Amino acid sequence: MSLLTNVMDHSLDDGYAEAAARRKAEGGSKLPSPLRAKLGLAAALLLAAVVVTLGAAQAQISAPTLAKERQQLIDRIERETSAADTLQKNVDTLRDAVGSKQRDVLEKHGGDKADLVALLAGATAVQGPGVKLVVDDAKQTKQSGGGGPRESTGFSDTGRVRDRDMQRIVNGLWQSGAEAVSVNGQRLTSLSAIRAAGDAILVDNRPLVPPYTVLAIGDGQKFANAFQRSVDGQYLRVLQQNYGVRYSISAQGEVRLPAAPSLIVRTAQPQGGGASERATDTGKGTS
Repeated sequence: MSLLTNVMDHSLDDGYAEAAARRKAEGGSKLPSPLRAKLGLAAALLLAAVVVTLGAAQAQISAPTLAKERQQLIDRIERETSAADTLQKNVDTLRDAVGSKQRDVLEKHGGDKADLVALLAGATAVQGPGVKLVVDDAKQTKQSGGGGPRESTGFSDTGRVRDRDMQRIVNGLWQSGAEAVSVNGQRLTSLSAIRAAGDAILVDNRPLVPPYTVLAIGDGQKFANAFQRSVDGQYLRVLQQNYGVRYSISAQGEVRLPAAPSLIVRTAQPQGGGASERATDTGKGTS
């Protein structure tokens, strides 16, 4: 009976009673959970606002310096561009003056052949009927296995137009009757050189990029047919059929070629008496 009486009098364990009393006593000094969350969020927002404010202030302080440096750079670029334009104008003026003097000398010593000499030397811009030949690399290059006409050059990528190919094309145009030739706007003369630097083709030490547009002044369609029948024209056709090199040729009613950027005379002597008896070499070629 005493056990039943104890259970009835103490239905809740003493430990639970003590824990409930302690929780009740401590609960009065703590903030509710929702309020604590709101206060934490407010503190985070305040901290973020402080950081943004400090960043904006720092940017505002450094902005004048950056703007000043930017303006100085712009001013320097404009000055250098203006100086380059002035130098280019001087070069053009001097080039015109030199060309005028060269033409005077050619007229004085060349007589009625002055125009022909100027044409062959590339001293003047020319225009007339001719052909337009566009040569480009293959869409997908091929690896050579030996035995073809290009393997001896040491290049494994036979689908790329090489300097030797361009040499043969230009020489073929000369031999087919071209009176003037340019490649990508670069006028060729009897002293022009077509070379390679890595994968790039150089014409008079100026790099060219494909597609290569070759303009040549000649007798229109007759000139185009003569080139295509020539050995070098057939060589170009072989490159197209075997290696995928792309090209197109068309007769033009009029093409315009600029003057050569610079004229170099290595050896020149005016002809004396009896010079007419000697044959005049007007052969053209590109090495």
